[in-house]
Amino acid sequence: MTSTSAEPAEGVSSPRPLVKRYAGVVRLAHWLNAVLLVGMIASGLQIYNAYAHFGLRDRPLGLPNPWDGRPIPQWATLGGWLAGGLNWHFALAWPFVVTGMVYLGFLAFSGEWRSLLFRPRDVGSAIQMQLYYLRLRKDHPPQGKHNSLQKAAYTLIVVLGALATLTGFAIYKPVQLAWLTTLFGGYELTRYWHFLSVWLFVGFTLLHVALVFLVDPASLRGMITGWYRGRFPSHD
Repeated sequence: MTSTSAEPAEGVSSPRPLVKRYAGVVRLAHWLNAVLLVGMIASGLQIYNAYAHFGLRDRPLGLPNPWDGRPIPQWATLGGWLAGGLNWHFALAWPFVVTGMVYLGFLAFSGEWRSLLFRPRDVGSAIQMQLYYLRLRKDHPPQGKHNSLQKAAYTLIVVLGALATLTGFAIYKPVQLAWLTTLFGGYELTRYWHFLSVWLFVGFTLLHVALVFLVDPASLRGMITGWYRGRFPSHD
């Protein structure tokens, strides 16, 4: 009796198994925060348009700001005017914070943070992965569920989210949270760090999306369905 299962031809690697990669909580938090972040950035830019400087009028901060004195294009803003931008920003801020806390709580209690946290020992493999992306290394470096550059990105985005949240609260309640505003260098400097975090989020998002489509499009399906089968291994 012959077997009906097909054996891979000699020299041809068998497809990787379909594995569960992303939990439902992770996928929900990912897509909710993606939508909320777009709205918060757009409404934040509307707020910035009300005073497109950093520092007092006679004492600018003198920090890099290519938009100094120039309004953000209307198509990139949300709210229509200052009050509208503030209303949208505050309405979206709390769901963004709550969703982020749920995500971090899941990582902590499930132990998933271990596969995402960038550690000093990951520096060398991150360099090798960057060489691979730049086509300066032919073979893909060994990796677990996530490679070292992905770990660095995920760790950075958590730190960046914390920076955006804390500076946002410091701007929102500069009197009640005077200690926090002072910690960031005063009100105007806190505004600058908050504004800078916006563009870091934008840069991260653009790079993240580009790498997904150029390097591992199967991860997009994984973030939608939870199941992954692609070019790279999925578990440590």
